[in-house]
Amino acid sequence: MSDPYVLPPNLPVPEDDGACDHLPGTMLPQLTLESSQGPVSLRTLSLELLVLYVYPQAGRPGRPSPEGWDEIPGARGCTPQSLGFRAAHGRLGELGAQVAGISAQPLDDQVEFAERNAIPYPVIADPERRLGEALGLPTFEAGGLTLYKRVTLVVESCAIAKVFYPVFPPDENAAEVVAWLESRV
Repeated sequence: MSDPYVLPPNLPVPEDDGACDHLPGTMLPQLTLESSQGPVSLRTLSLELLVLYVYPQAGRPGRPSPEGWDEIPGARGCTPQSLGFRAAHGRLGELGAQVAGISAQPLDDQVEFAERNAIPYPVIADPERRLGEALGLPTFEAGGLTLYKRVTLVVESCAIAKVFYPVFPPDENAAEVVAWLESRV
């Protein structure tokens, strides 16, 4: 069983397959989903500035990753990515951004993950992949599950202003987002 807090060397790098090219300018849907902090409206979160990072699934102690997880480009790294956003949360707030993470995991997994890692922002459960259906987000199959590919959206006034895709390495994603937002100030 591998440690979800550590990125192993030589992870395969995901390639840009164009699956997110249609997203810039798209409005976030009117969608309320359960999160580690109760129900959240994506539209309300994005009224001003929202950084929404979409990830496959966070590891849970005692539960093995799907077979071949480390060989799937872009699958590994959800916990390091989330910890990067936790560390950058204060700076993102200074830049006027709210932060939220979302995956297709069920609510109990999201709550456990957020509590174990002291995540200060909503970690959203989307097991029916309703956001993905509304936006046409890319997915992949692993261990009999359909999971989101990793993508980070910067949403201004409810419209997607910037798309980070593919995201690699995941533990540097928050710093990339901060740098992009700082370049606009």
